[in-house]
Amino acid sequence: MRHFNLLLSLVAAFAAAMVSCRPSASAPADTDTLVIIHTNDTHSAIDPDRDDRGGIARRKVLIDSIRGAHANTLLIDAGDAVQGSLYFTIFGGEVERRLMNAMGYEIRILGNHEFDNGMEPLAREWRLVEGDRLSANYGLAGTPLDSIFVPSVIKEYNGHKIGFIGINLDPAGMVMAANHQGVVYSDAVATANAEAARLKEQGAEMVIVVSHIGYDENGERPDDRAIAAQSRDIDLIIGGHSHTTIDPLTPEGEAMSTVNNLDGRPVRVLQTGSRGVNLGEITISLTDGTINARLIPVDARLDSRVDPEFAALIAPYRHGVDSLRGIQLGTAPTAFEKNTPEILNLLSDFVLARGSQIAGKPADLAIMNKGGIRNSLDKGTITKGEIIDILPFDNKIVVVDIKGSDLLENLAIMAARDGNGVSRGVAVTYDPNDRRINTATIDGKPIDPARTYRLATINYLADGGDYMTPLTRATRIAESRGVLYDELSDFIASGQLSALLASPDTSNRMTAY
Repeated sequence: MRHFNLLLSLVAAFAAAMVSCRPSASAPADTDTLVIIHTNDTHSAIDPDRDDRGGIARRKVLIDSIRGAHANTLLIDAGDAVQGSLYFTIFGGEVERRLMNAMGYEIRILGNHEFDNGMEPLAREWRLVEGDRLSANYGLAGTPLDSIFVPSVIKEYNGHKIGFIGINLDPAGMVMAANHQGVVYSDAVATANAEAARLKEQGAEMVIVVSHIGYDENGERPDDRAIAAQSRDIDLIIGGHSHTTIDPLTPEGEAMSTVNNLDGRPVRVLQTGSRGVNLGEITISLTDGTINARLIPVDARLDSRVDPEFAALIAPYRHGVDSLRGIQLGTAPTAFEKNTPEILNLLSDFVLARGSQIAGKPADLAIMNKGGIRNSLDKGTITKGEIIDILPFDNKIVVVDIKGSDLLENLAIMAARDGNGVSRGVAVTYDPNDRRINTATIDGKPIDPARTYRLATINYLADGGDYMTPLTRATRIAESRGVLYDELSDFIASGQLSALLASPDTSNRMTAY
């Protein structure tokens, strides 16, 4: 019996080591290996999604397990940890910051959505962010973010120095202008290369870029592939922004994750997708620089191992979230899935209808961006919380008068992003290769470059968001009092959207042809 009890004690000790936050004395002595754990674009996905994937408590189980199994680990986030659920809408980033601090993130960078509430709230939260906060290509002097970030950091593991650089996207055209006022952007590729060379001069054996610029921007803007291809001193890029899932253990993922640099040497480029459904694990040999990587699914198999103390940190915030999810507005006879024409058409038609009411006369068309739609609408009871989850941004509906020539130019920009939402009666075809507009009609009539059209949209787009610069040349006529999710909630509650909810339009109104 004494031997049996001793065996149970040993098993318990091993299990405790596997879920500890830092490597314990019993962790394997793999001191010549560094294991990097990484996330990106988790977008306030604190709870599992509607398909029971992800969940931050489950993520911590994996992180603790990896830390317990290796001597040297590093936890990194590549931006957009916020915006996309009620946790951010209600609490403004506090939940994400507290939980990520509790998980022990050691390197973090900004995404574009970190700016959504403006500079002052962002600075208040990020002064409390633990670990290294990196940004090499943002000049932040004189802004509320002044002195919060450093360009890069060198970390040492078993005598080996590894450099890390933070690289961010150009906020112009992606972040509301008022929310990044004073931020000076420097070219991502040039900055990454200059900083990498500097780190190598300081003794870094390997340089890793942590970026939030996207995997492949089709040559229109700097991206991770461009940084890799135009580099000499960069060995690995851990990316975000484009929500690209790169699984290096598949043939497609292996090809995507390898880009040759100027010397013909392969640079690894990795990203986990979005919303925390995967965790990235990168194993680096400190002796020869060999890199191996994999994605680990975050799913229900981890539920039995959730840390109760960590779960208790989330519990106080759930009351506010659940209260909004309990406010019933109406009924959806069918589901409207995210990233489908049905939900894009539904919301574009809503913006047209509400915009026409706001302006006091019918608008000719409406435009809605795909990126503004963050979740699906389930079949059955519609709640206020669900609507906010779908449209979480503080956008308002605006109505503008725009020249036909500017409208056509804007449709071409939308085509370059593989189309966006337009209201009923609008039909656009474009060349999928050069994104050139072939035809553009409203109610069967070609858009006249010389005519002025009345357009309903959201203020983010009217201010040039999603690179829709031509909309900034329009004349603003009217603006809604409430934000988009409140306006939509009122529309549903009053029954004004019932017909559209009952008859989903499955057509592609912008079509590659």
